[in-house]
Amino acid sequence: MTASLAAELSRIAGQAFAAEGLSESFGSVQPSDRPDLAQFQCNGALAAAKAAKANPRAIAEKIAARLKADPLFAKVEIAGPGFLNLDLTDAALNARAGQIGDGAPAPNGKTVVIDFGGPNIAKPMAVHHLRSTIIGDCLQRLYRANGWHVVSDVHLGDWGLQMGQLITEIEIMGNAPVYFDPNFTGPYPEDSPVSMEDLETIYPRASAACKADPARLEAARRATVDLQAGRPGYRALWRHFVKVTEVGLTREFGALGVKFDLWNGESSVDALIPPMLEDLKARGLTEISEGAVVVPVARDDDKKPMPPLILVKSEGGVLYGTTDLATVIERVREQDPDLILYVVDHRQHGHFEQVFRAAEKAGLSGKAHLEHVGYGTMNGPDGKPFKTRAGGAMKLYDLIGMATEQAEKRLAEQGIAADFSAEERAEIARKVGIATIKFADLSNHRTTDYIFDLERFSKFEGKTGPYLQYAAVRIQSILRKAREQGMAVGVPAIHSPEERKLVLQLLSLGDTLASAEDKRAPNMLCEYAFELAQNFSRFYGEHHILSETDAGLRAARLGLCALVLAVLTRILGLLGIEVPERM
Repeated sequence: MTASLAAELSRIAGQAFAAEGLSESFGSVQPSDRPDLAQFQCNGALAAAKAAKANPRAIAEKIAARLKADPLFAKVEIAGPGFLNLDLTDAALNARAGQIGDGAPAPNGKTVVIDFGGPNIAKPMAVHHLRSTIIGDCLQRLYRANGWHVVSDVHLGDWGLQMGQLITEIEIMGNAPVYFDPNFTGPYPEDSPVSMEDLETIYPRASAACKADPARLEAARRATVDLQAGRPGYRALWRHFVKVTEVGLTREFGALGVKFDLWNGESSVDALIPPMLEDLKARGLTEISEGAVVVPVARDDDKKPMPPLILVKSEGGVLYGTTDLATVIERVREQDPDLILYVVDHRQHGHFEQVFRAAEKAGLSGKAHLEHVGYGTMNGPDGKPFKTRAGGAMKLYDLIGMATEQAEKRLAEQGIAADFSAEERAEIARKVGIATIKFADLSNHRTTDYIFDLERFSKFEGKTGPYLQYAAVRIQSILRKAREQGMAVGVPAIHSPEERKLVLQLLSLGDTLASAEDKRAPNMLCEYAFELAQNFSRFYGEHHILSETDAGLRAARLGLCALVLAVLTRILGLLGIEVPERM
């Protein structure tokens, strides 16, 4: 993990408190709430005074005296009843800025499994899959940057009622009778009897039929149970569904630059379910409720009813909760994680609470902390879930196409890349389109609903992905011109307030990464990147760089440019946003 300046200062202040016979924990230092008054603040004297039954200002004076003896500090002041305001010397800031690197993070010895993506087999990815995919990908990048061993799992929906609905619909269609012949011993055809395009038509028809006809729904349920029980023809047909769907999923995830370590689905734990059920029954953890096998998870302190987790339905089929519980067992056995994150719509919180409680009750989660990382809805300009103009679910690939077209329009409006080749212009538009989508999503706190406004988020001005890409490209251009003119790039050094502000923000990178991880909050990375770009813009507006005649000063400013570019590119990389070589 990138070093934290606030953590370093907290250790120093903590030692000062300890020298006065007080707890080091009172030395916590944070960036100042009033940056116009100080760079950092320490409020521990007030809590220390309460614990020691002493005067807070008297304690603050003792701590201040010790800190003033440290050459690291340019200013140590007491404010109010005992707050400590701290400024570092420019020399101290320069020395630490020179240590900011983009090297490999030091492993922290911990493992996190991140469950995200979650598309269903036989359905094209739609816009409602976007948030899980983008937030989950940002979190896996962030955790890796912070030294975690990360295992990401797409966790496909491939084992539920929709499979039975498809199987029975194809049987009704009569175009693949071999899969329904109980006397057929195989082998089954290698080529699928249905394409992804076919499934896009068949599934909605099957779903509607099951809603309209109870007998049709019952047939689909029986087919689901038979599939899960291993009926050969159904398994062969199901494997075709998975194979043709994965082609489209690979395209969509690839377009977003998202990769998974594991392409598992609910079916991956099928073999674990029977022994799990036997174990839970043997230990008296299950009950029979209306013919279903359930695990009671209600607690005495619950403020509202908590239904039991249903493991086996009365007709014999298993549910999402069953496979989710078995998946906990699989992940604990294979990964031994410290943390498992489920990046899923916040409306599923009740389901995950049931699963987590059941896992804890049965002792299945090992040392792992299980956490639901919920998120709000991506809405259209009307404030309702984003759809096509016709009112249907918009395919994710179509949204990516819309964003790319809008990016091409913006490039033309701004006269950007006008003299580039068509191929390079198209590649820039692709990167800008993806940046538009990702930053629009990640810049909002994940728990909130937000309005996706393609017109606003595609602009090269304001808090947008394209603005940040352009800011990085501009710095790249400065450094490229410097190289072409044979100018040296030196070590960053503070000579002005604008430079000091930039360096202070660069040194807060480690704290930002730690806070974003702790809060599972990609929007903190977006805020950091936007503020860094703005601070660089102010610095660029106030100072000569390429036209600076003082070679030493020019080299230092070019060094600062290079450092800003490295950090900005790194943050954008954590957001999954690529920076074009030029625009």
